[in-house]
Amino acid sequence: MRPGRQLAVLAGIFVVLYLLVFFSGGAKGSFTDRLEPRLGLDLIGGTRVTLEAKNTVDGRPPTAENLEEARQIIENRVNAFGVAEAEVVTEGNRNIVISLPGENRDLTNVGSAAELRFRKVLKAGDGSGAVAPPAATPTPSGSASPAPSGSATPSPSGSGAPKATTSPSGGQGGMAPTPSASATPTPSASATPSAAPTPSASEAPVSASIEEQRKAVEQKVGAEAWAAASGLQGPADLSTDPSLADKLKPFGTLSPQEVAVLPAQMQFNVPTIGCAQLDKRPPASISDPNQQAVACEDGAAKYLLDAAKVLGTDVSGASAVMDQTSSWVVSLDFTGNGQEKWTNLTREAFNNEGQACDASALGQDGKCRVAVVLDNEIVSSPEIQGVLTGDSQITGNFTQKDASELASQLRYGALPVTFEQQEAQNVSATLGASHLRAGLLAAGIGMLLVIVYAFFYYRLLGSVIFLSLALSALLVFGALIVLGRQIGFTLTLAGIAGFIVSLGVAADSFVIYFERLKDEIREGRSPRSAVPRAWARARRTIISANAISILAAVVLYIVSVGTVKGFAFALGLATVLDLVVVFLFRHPIMTMFARTSAFLSPRVSGLGRVLRTAEAERDTTTRPSRVKEA
Repeated sequence: MRPGRQLAVLAGIFVVLYLLVFFSGGAKGSFTDRLEPRLGLDLIGGTRVTLEAKNTVDGRPPTAENLEEARQIIENRVNAFGVAEAEVVTEGNRNIVISLPGENRDLTNVGSAAELRFRKVLKAGDGSGAVAPPAATPTPSGSASPAPSGSATPSPSGSGAPKATTSPSGGQGGMAPTPSASATPTPSASATPSAAPTPSASEAPVSASIEEQRKAVEQKVGAEAWAAASGLQGPADLSTDPSLADKLKPFGTLSPQEVAVLPAQMQFNVPTIGCAQLDKRPPASISDPNQQAVACEDGAAKYLLDAAKVLGTDVSGASAVMDQTSSWVVSLDFTGNGQEKWTNLTREAFNNEGQACDASALGQDGKCRVAVVLDNEIVSSPEIQGVLTGDSQITGNFTQKDASELASQLRYGALPVTFEQQEAQNVSATLGASHLRAGLLAAGIGMLLVIVYAFFYYRLLGSVIFLSLALSALLVFGALIVLGRQIGFTLTLAGIAGFIVSLGVAADSFVIYFERLKDEIREGRSPRSAVPRAWARARRTIISANAISILAAVVLYIVSVGTVKGFAFALGLATVLDLVVVFLFRHPIMTMFARTSAFLSPRVSGLGRVLRTAEAERDTTTRPSRVKEA
């Protein structure tokens, strides 16, 4: 064997690797800066959010194309925040993980569908869900001033966000603000339909899965309650028929998921179905633009909405700007075709064509209202004061952050897949630095214990273990830097754990080799001849053990998500590089040591007891022959 060749190949690998570290395309800054691997947010602080794709109401699973399209839209939304080095990746076939290293941000709404719909308000009713009718509230008498009136939250979550209404930025007429939910006129007690009733949503065709879910709901509430709800022609007046209240009471026990599959007319007409249930329906529950829908405003007013005449796709652009009163608003620009649809919709609402809008749904000036619906919630429902031929604005008590976030959602379009947030993690920079120190300390202690044991048990051979681990660590470190620049691999606390576990795998290969070497010496071979024979016999075992570790890491990487995937990648990478060191350094250096006098010394080599036993056996074998010659 010529060990110099293997050592030369290993040296070449190091030269190429560290040339990439210092001079590759992503290398920037000083030499010290270029030696910094890409760290995960659990080591430097930041925000991580995991979004899981959920089936839509009709049960269709997301496709790979839809998931990738959603990832790109979410990435555009995150980048619109002006953050640096944001990472948005898909994991498995359902998850999207958003990571913002070094920054703590609220990403609550970044995964909202942002399906924008403009729908006429056909009827208005009480959304409290109470069995007994609430006390009548006075009809609002305020003027139709364009000042915002806090009608709804601008985000799907509806938690602590500023109120919003919609006003025109061009064209004729305008849109008056909606009265607050407490002043929403109560529908008349009569159950008679309006003069021009709209077609019932229950007559619209539904998918087989929805029909099955409706049958399950029918069985839950009972045949009597279902028949009573199906026979309603308008919002039920429970005060005139107490028995009807008992019949419809089971609908108040339905979950939001069960309410979502009911026909729109039933959701609106049954008074025991309240906004508490409607606001928590699954995403995309009212996404079909061709069907009527029911939604709430302020969590108290329940509206029956017409089919959507203008969609988010008809909006060509959205931006957060300041109006003449120095308030933040979201300006909407329509496409050519979209502008025509918007003008036609405002004409229908202003003239109340066909008397489609019920008296309960009219605004203060007796005009129809148009609800701006984002996902399942109403952003605002302004009264149309004229035919609008220009672009419009969503106005309200927005901060710059809120306006920019809503504009970003509308500008980059609706997500083709609905998501639910599964995990949200905020790590401060201080805590991240503490994690990094703890991880490095654990790795250092693990390596130190292996080296101390190696020198104590193997003496000179312990130096081979020390040098092998040092070279493996340098290879891993350089690979981390290069992979971080080329494929975006980030070192996390779980990754450090994977490297620590790999120390045990590396130590096993030493034990296998050295114990095989002892066995060869016990069989009577000299240390110099025992080295290549021990290597030939131990090599297969070492390869098999490392192959099992690599296979386990690959399987774990494929089936896992999140930090576990980082652990698997780190374990597999360290094991592969350990094999490189085994073949290109450990065996060649042992061949060179076998030619030295120190290796043959029982006191220095670490093979003391074995060498003494072998010498004693040789002396015992040769002594009788010497006596006979004498």
